[in-house]
This record gives sequence, C-alpha cells and structure tokens, in this order.
Amino acid sequence: VQLQASGGGLVQAGGSLRLSCVASGRIFSINAMNWYRQAPGKQRELVATITTGGSTNYADDVKGRFTISRDNAKNTVYLQMNSLKSEDTAVYYCQLGVKSYPGGPVNSHWGQGTQVTVSS
Repeated sequence: VQLQASGGGLVQAGGSLRLSCVASGRIFSINAMNWYRQAPGKQRELVATITTGGSTNYADDVKGRFTISRDNAKNTVYLQMNSLKSEDTAVYYCQLGVKSYPGGPVNSHWGQGTQVTVSS
C-alpha cells in the first residue's frame, strides 16, 4: 500500500490550502483516516480524524478552520485548511488504517508528508 500526499505550499496568513492523500495498492478497506503535522523542533501531532462512518474529530487549535473529508471510492482523504496562521506551518502527514484482504489485520500506513508554510 502506498500513500501519496499533495497540496502543500506557501500561502499568506488568512489563506487556504487543500491537502489530498491517495492510497493505492492492495486495499480491501480503509478504517480511520488521519492527518498529522510536525513543526520544526516539535513532536508530530494529530490534527484531524475521520472514521469509516464519517465522524470527525479535530485538534482544538484547528477547529472551525480545518475540515477533513474522505472519498471511499477513490481511497482518498482531504484536509481543507482555511484561515491559515503562521503557527500552522509544518509538514503534514496522512495516516490510514488499511485492511488488505478480508479478515486480515488493519495495518498503519503513512504518506511521505507535504510541506505547508504560512507567511505572516
């Protein structure tokens, strides 16, 4: 299973970006889909989660600004980021729980990361 993240870039404060993460390979089903981020000198932190049923959860500092969504037919998870702040600058990673065959285990897979830089 491979994950390809895209959509990062340089944006001014107050601007928007939309991240995408596409999974490919041997996929039977995908459980929760998550976005994490890691800023320089800081630990990786969970930003947003979406379950198979579409329930979402967000870190407190992105609530109301970020929206996570998924397209199960495309094995894709998105992160719409609005009203970006300089403190959102980080490398953003997608992480998916993937089952490759019926009855198999759910394995964790990570994307390669995409850089988001917000200038103030």
